[in-house]
Amino acid sequence: MKDYRVKDINLAEGGKTRIEWVSGRMPVLGMIRERYEREKPLENVNITACLHVTVETANLILTLRAGGAEVALSAANPLSTQEDIAAALALSGIRTYAFRGETEEEYYECIDEALGVEPAVVLDDGGDAITRVHTVREELMKNVKGACEETTTGVIRHHARAKENKLGFPIISVNDAETKMMFDNRYGTGQSTIHGIMNATNILLAGRVVVVAGYGWCGRGVALRAKGLGSSVIVVETNPRKALEAVMDGYRVMPMREAAKIGDLFITATGDISVIRGEHFGLMNDGVILANAGHFNVEININDLEEMAVAKTEIKENVVEYRMREGRKLYLLSEGRIVNLTAAYGHPPEVMDMSFANQALCVRYIIENHKKLRKEVYSVPKEIDEEVARLKLKSMSVEIEELTEEQKKYFGSWDFGT
Repeated sequence: MKDYRVKDINLAEGGKTRIEWVSGRMPVLGMIRERYEREKPLENVNITACLHVTVETANLILTLRAGGAEVALSAANPLSTQEDIAAALALSGIRTYAFRGETEEEYYECIDEALGVEPAVVLDDGGDAITRVHTVREELMKNVKGACEETTTGVIRHHARAKENKLGFPIISVNDAETKMMFDNRYGTGQSTIHGIMNATNILLAGRVVVVAGYGWCGRGVALRAKGLGSSVIVVETNPRKALEAVMDGYRVMPMREAAKIGDLFITATGDISVIRGEHFGLMNDGVILANAGHFNVEININDLEEMAVAKTEIKENVVEYRMREGRKLYLLSEGRIVNLTAAYGHPPEVMDMSFANQALCVRYIIENHKKLRKEVYSVPKEIDEEVARLKLKSMSVEIEELTEEQKKYFGSWDFGT
């Protein structure tokens, strides 16, 4: 194995400074790291992490190493790697295989190199590394005790494999932890997606019609932030309960075929394919901007856009203009890839603190409990989720109420009435 594959190792010093600065804004992970340094629960455990190579991820990787693990890291997206962070990790001795602008071939080469440590645990964001072990690198299956999945897109893939009884090892859906989805997905995605769009375009959101496709936790966060900046928000949703919730939250709800006629900015956050496609591009107004906050670049049908356009021009980094036959111009951001990481820095460390605390604790849980786990997709154990919440409150100097013995008895009884 090569020790690393990064763009420029000379960027390491700047990356190290950023990692140290952000570590102070991830106090829960810091408390876990101190515990892991003392207890070494991951001694001699090999881990492959296929995650977005950001400054927040760096602090997770260093926490795992503090616990005794040997970690190899690859990127979860060809455009999300922060080059100085990759360099800093590589120089610190972490096997790092990631650089911005990877081709599809290079992307999977890097995953394969990270899998070269023959992992006992795989950490994934989107499911590509786990899928690789199940398909191309099946010889590694015997070593893997379990895996953790970070995002909705990956969880969907793993549930589909489990439904067909083709899952080779247990997977913990970190994405399902309340201390992950309610904060990372909502507040993190909401803020960072708007940040990425504004970084790429510098448009004024006040007064614009913003169409948000999907009203899960991520879509809720995007809609909330767009509304807060003065946008008129339309939600496109297929789930009746979520659509009703969007209406009750004060948004207009309609099919994409109707929203396409009046939207100025379209943001997808569904985890599904071809949410915006040819039939919708044909209805859009001149100057429309298209952005994706989902994991893969499949939510906006780029093939349809390419076929319909008569000219394509790169306006600036992360902005490509597609000119339609009749003269309309549509603008695609970041090749349809996850805009909050390709055009900005991703989620703030304060929310990633909780997400990655769940990751760190779940890795230990897998190592200590893998013999009892079946080949299924599990939610994060309740005790881990609640521990992360307690540690976060402690770091914020927030004290909560405690139940009295009488209250505990009441919650456990059936014979109290009027």
